[in-house]
Amino acid sequence: MRLWVPAAERRPNPAPVNTDDRKAFLAGTVLWLVALVVVLVVAPGALIWTCVAGLVIGAIGLAWSIWRHRAQ
Repeated sequence: MRLWVPAAERRPNPAPVNTDDRKAFLAGTVLWLVALVVVLVVAPGALIWTCVAGLVIGAIGLAWSIWRHRAQ
């Protein structure tokens, strides 16, 4: 196995894969919402803010992925 391949022998880079990140962000955001409901019922306290932060970050990621999908 060689660690370095000269530029003349290199294969071209593969084309980027089109993915749908919206599904992943939506699933993660829904899971954070479920976690928030469970924490509110079982043990209200500091864990609420962790779930809220997860919801906010998930919503931002979902908005970004929707914007990126529409831009394509």
